[in-house]
Amino acid sequence: MAHIDEKSNVTPPSSGTSIVLADDVHAVPSTIDEKALLRKIDMRLLPVLCVLYLLAFLDRVNISNAAIFGLKEDLKLDGIKYNTALTIFFVPYIICEIPSNMLLKKFKPHVWLSGCMFLFGLVTTMQGLVQNYGGILTTRFFLGVFEAGMFPGCFYLIAMWYRRDEAQKRYTFFFNSTSLAGAFGGLLASGIGKMDYMQGYRGWRWIFILEGILTCLCSIAFFFLIQDFPEEAKFLTEEERAFVKDRLQRDVGTSARDETMTWRDILEVFKDYKIMLGGLMYLGMLVPAYGYAYFAPSIVKSFGYGAIETQLRSVPPWVASFVYAMVIAIFSDKIKHRFLFAFVSILIAMAGLIILLCVHDDRNVKYGALFLVTSGCYGAMPVIVCWFNTNLGGHHRRAVGTAWQIGFGNIGGIIATYTFVAAEAPRYVKGYSLGLGFLGLALMSLTAYFFAIKIENHKRDIGTSKYSNPEILATMSEVEKKKLGDLNPDYRYLI
Repeated sequence: MAHIDEKSNVTPPSSGTSIVLADDVHAVPSTIDEKALLRKIDMRLLPVLCVLYLLAFLDRVNISNAAIFGLKEDLKLDGIKYNTALTIFFVPYIICEIPSNMLLKKFKPHVWLSGCMFLFGLVTTMQGLVQNYGGILTTRFFLGVFEAGMFPGCFYLIAMWYRRDEAQKRYTFFFNSTSLAGAFGGLLASGIGKMDYMQGYRGWRWIFILEGILTCLCSIAFFFLIQDFPEEAKFLTEEERAFVKDRLQRDVGTSARDETMTWRDILEVFKDYKIMLGGLMYLGMLVPAYGYAYFAPSIVKSFGYGAIETQLRSVPPWVASFVYAMVIAIFSDKIKHRFLFAFVSILIAMAGLIILLCVHDDRNVKYGALFLVTSGCYGAMPVIVCWFNTNLGGHHRRAVGTAWQIGFGNIGGIIATYTFVAAEAPRYVKGYSLGLGFLGLALMSLTAYFFAIKIENHKRDIGTSKYSNPEILATMSEVEKKKLGDLNPDYRYLI
């Protein structure tokens, strides 16, 4: 197979397509059924990662369900203490994103992800035993430490298995574990809430204890079920492993997986301004998304529903967002386009927030607006993350870029924790307004990224991009050429 830097054999692809090498355009080996192989990979990889992230997100946001069942009163979380307990989670969560992806590469996914999963499940259980404000702050902090690697790690792992034109529906299915977690959390909390005072424990304590134990038990099984990178997949034959590696190399170039990642490599990634745009897109989305995830029960309760009905009514918007996101993901993969699907979804979310800001007396209309907010936010986010992540070529740029986008974007989580303050119920003008403003930021960053990669593709088509200069390439070693990833002049970004 020709390597990506062997330019004499390169046929420049059109805008938005993969890398295609002239001597790489060949038929699927007769002994391999590509569709059957993809189904095999799907069944081994996706269900486990989806359940893992469902439980991670559930353990992260179940504090919103616990708040309805006496958490604030028992721990005396008056004023903004509750909001601070939400915020402290994000401090280590943001700091540990990039180091976690580096450790994932070192220890292998099945070891790192399952180990972190056991630890954040244990911390969740401990949340059910805390007695004061200091206790909840401590457990939330360590929850952030151990959950830091889950989302970027899983996204990074999925990206190393699938081509860009087949990744969106799989990313969305994984990402929308958050929607399923929101729906499942509401249903679970409505049932667990009825255990109030059982064995002397309040309902909110049982929410943490039972959901934490479930996570710990699953993590033990997941040590054996989580798959590593394609090069090490034991469930594939040698021929299948070679085929998977080959098709990915033709899509995004050589991975440079075996090359050691240094701090200099990390800094080199940040010299590309498109990396910053990826972080800004996600930051803009996370403020309204986390605002809803953490305060959905409080928002629904402000419409005038009781505790149990509040938990149950928080479920349908999550279910609707999952269905909507899967539909646009399927069409996005079908036509091999990302930008417009994310753009329209953000506009839908903005429409929902505008309704919530303007309508005050009709709770049915306000409840309907929640469907627009959840569908828009949780439809756009997986498209944005998948689009950015899969446009990054090679292990190094993808590992760092993914962790950066998720880590920087999660600053939005810190902002979101202070957007809905109890004193501002039931109108929550500040919360809805900030969500609307940050969606505007996401929309502008998304558009800027679209034009950036479109212009870069055009430059590469006409041979005027930075690394199209033969003199620059001549000064680079083979290792440095491999590390170029999506900066290689033969690479074309998916629009």
